[in-house]
Amino acid sequence: MKDVTLKYDSQGLIPAIVQDAVTKEVLTLAYMNEESYQKSIETGETWFYSRSRQELWHKGETSGHTQSIQSISYDCDQDALVVLVNPTGPACHNGTTSCFTEVLYKNDAEEAKPAENGAFLFQLEKLIAERQQEMPEGSYTTYLFEKGVDKILKKVGEEAAEVIIAAKNRDYSELTWESADLLFHLMVLLKEQNVPLTDVISVLKERHNK
Repeated sequence: MKDVTLKYDSQGLIPAIVQDAVTKEVLTLAYMNEESYQKSIETGETWFYSRSRQELWHKGETSGHTQSIQSISYDCDQDALVVLVNPTGPACHNGTTSCFTEVLYKNDAEEAKPAENGAFLFQLEKLIAERQQEMPEGSYTTYLFEKGVDKILKKVGEEAAEVIIAAKNRDYSELTWESADLLFHLMVLLKEQNVPLTDVISVLKERHNK
């Protein structure tokens, strides 16, 4: 670990931006004091200081939704942190993946960048995992998991056939639509088989580097 002197404010706190290590989604903004920072380093999980309760708190201590730390970075002024984590559940006490759910401004004319599109796949993977765990009534994903692997496999086969037909017909709109269906059902299958999307990507990277 690099030896650096962090700059805490007059209350002995430093802001910590918590970010998903895989999707890069910002999960929350919390505060650390020197003790919670040291406990985070020692335990490998996030500890913060509650300004309202005036005490340390271990993320996930009551909910079980802990955050395993991948890395902690500091800014050029050494007075703010970015904490990359692998969360085991929602970051927000409201039950949402991120505390940042309300949009104040959105530029619809600005197209999403490739990195953002890639991150969406990991967000979708998380949503599928949440559906499998919570099994909300009325969800199509819940229906697939309830029916089991044979139903999921059938849907993957059906969507693959639809992709082939759309491509054969040179139908751009149909091809993109059916490809999305195929990708979704494939990701449901991967989750049912406990195969992380990162493992599939690792195979692609390995092949690319040969």
